[in-house]
Amino acid sequence: MGTLATYRQVVQEVLTAYYQETAGAMAGVERQLVLDPTRDHYLLMTVGWEQNHRVDGCVLHLDIKDGQIWIQHDGTERGIANDLLERGIPKADIVLAFHAPYKRPFTGFGVGRDQAEPQAA
Repeated sequence: MGTLATYRQVVQEVLTAYYQETAGAMAGVERQLVLDPTRDHYLLMTVGWEQNHRVDGCVLHLDIKDGQIWIQHDGTERGIANDLLERGIPKADIVLAFHAPYKRPFTGFGVGRDQAEPQAA
């Protein structure tokens, strides 16, 4: 398990890179980078208008819980877990939280230490 300060720094750097790569990509739509290291919630949002349609959604949502990085939502093609691995975060400290708890042991990533994992029905 890495240090909390290191994980905060890595998560913020990776999300900032995504933000910089995609900011201004669509006219009328902005990216919003939300970094809350006090509560360990990190988001990349899309907000605005595309022609006559409202755009408001989450691109990336990560939390740091109990010494692990929880990927709550990943709306990217390449997968933010790969970026975290490239930055030296161990697989055991990355939880693919968008998978049901009973499926997580089969992902090769962490399963989450902060809650008891329910059994599959």
